Amino acid sequence: MYLLETRVMRGPNTWSGYRQNIIILKLDLLDLEELPTNKIPGFCDRLRAALPTLYRHECSEHRPGGFFDRVIAGTWMGHVVEHVAIELQMLAGMDVGFGRTRSTKQKRVYYILFEYEFEEAGLYAAEAAIRFVEAIARNEPYDVEEDIRILKRIRKQEAPGPSTAALIAEAKSRKIPVHYSPGDSMVTYGQGVNRRRTSATMASTTSGLAMELASDKDQTKRLLSRLGFPVAAGTVIKTEDELPEAVQRIGFPLVIKPLNGNHGRGVTINIQNPEEARLAFVYAKTVSPYVLVEAFISGMDYRFLVINYKVIAVAKRTPAMVIGDGYATIGQLIDKTNEDPRRGEGHENALTKIVVDEATERLLAKSGLTLQHVVPLGQVLFLKETANLSTGGTARDVTDLVHPYNITMAERIARAVGLDICGIDIMAKDINIPILPDIGVVLEVNACPGFRMHVSPSGGFPKNVAAPVIDMLYPKGSPSRIPIVAITGTNGKTTTTRIIAHLVKQAGFNVGYTTTDGIYTRDTLIRAGDCTGPKSSRMILSDPTVDFAVFE
Repeated sequence: MYLLETRVMRGPNTWSGYRQNIIILKLDLLDLEELPTNKIPGFCDRLRAALPTLYRHECSEHRPGGFFDRVIAGTWMGHVVEHVAIELQMLAGMDVGFGRTRSTKQKRVYYILFEYEFEEAGLYAAEAAIRFVEAIARNEPYDVEEDIRILKRIRKQEAPGPSTAALIAEAKSRKIPVHYSPGDSMVTYGQGVNRRRTSATMASTTSGLAMELASDKDQTKRLLSRLGFPVAAGTVIKTEDELPEAVQRIGFPLVIKPLNGNHGRGVTINIQNPEEARLAFVYAKTVSPYVLVEAFISGMDYRFLVINYKVIAVAKRTPAMVIGDGYATIGQLIDKTNEDPRRGEGHENALTKIVVDEATERLLAKSGLTLQHVVPLGQVLFLKETANLSTGGTARDVTDLVHPYNITMAERIARAVGLDICGIDIMAKDINIPILPDIGVVLEVNACPGFRMHVSPSGGFPKNVAAPVIDMLYPKGSPSRIPIVAITGTNGKTTTTRIIAHLVKQAGFNVGYTTTDGIYTRDTLIRAGDCTGPKSSRMILSDPTVDFAVFE
């Protein structure tokens, strides 16, 4: 087979208006045109053995196994390439399923189209499918597992994180234009003057000053204390020489953590003696030059998610842990826990695999344990100091259990800091009674809080926390798009474009337009040359000064 042409569709197209991400191959079958699948001895058996999951493809038979029935009856190799390209992506964890194979006016040449989730993965799957089908046809060995490994690696590199993915999905459900560059957390929504942005869970509406304040835990605590919110006593130090005085002033037990840290890095809790304090200080210094020493408060760890100064969700967080069975070692229990299909690397799944790191080893050593120790039946053993999901922790949604006083308190804290999207960490004995100083304390206020624990909690009901962010960016009734006029034809297109742009300008709009002689915004030439393609159009639609577009 010979690949004549590859085209990538990134929007509505002549093949499909609903499925907009499509790879289109123009494939010459060469000698295989005369050899449909039923004329190649053993083809179906080899295909079924190499890729048995193709059984779930219904094809035109509209039932599982339908595609294999078509192969047995006889179908052309282009059709097989289509299904293999889809299946390879599915096996790598991508959400695809649509495909078509169509003949052309040229003998042996076919159009093969199939859906992709990530462009690079779709292009790789196309070439891999052709190699795979040729190998099956010729009864040659082929390592399909290697293709799946490569596709998984591409997916990991290209896929947005869970928070970004939730925001993109919510915007698309409202037909808001979305532009996302794979591997980047920056997302652009809307067109022209209606353009908005998010980076992870920081929005274009988020105050930079508030972000800076939230990154300084000590300054945030002092602000909250002045406003009467319960916070743990503490102080900031820079050198180990300052540590004894801080310990004496606050008293054991202690928490020592980096002043500017995240994801629980460098944190040590429940410190009981000077030597533990010294080791904790050294650990915290690996993350930040300044270290926060504060009183340790016992209780449960809660995360309040506040969006547009309203509490949207509350999660009860539990550190990474294992439960003893009386015979397995700690290391074996960790391996067994990590076999949970919900756990993956980093943020790729609902939960993160538990990694044995310095923090785990220090915590175990504190109790005189190693990974080779056997945990008694039913005993809970915590493996991390903090309850972050990124270190293997779990979260249960408890939004409906929160006392109204605590809701109001969290919303006041968000206003005090000035963060329209924030995660407030609170340590409390009970969430359904008012959090007064003897009940709990505010631990910290986090900018760019992760949505994963709310979108995919380990327990309780998931919350659509992306919706209020999009509501904030686009309040009810506000547009996300700008008017567009597009001109095509033979002669007179540029003149027509200029006349329409002039008329629109006279109506009071800031016009951006593209022609064969350049790109213009507000009658200013910003790029010369033939600018009638999609890149020029995207440039105009991304310009925050344009509220009307005219495209040749």
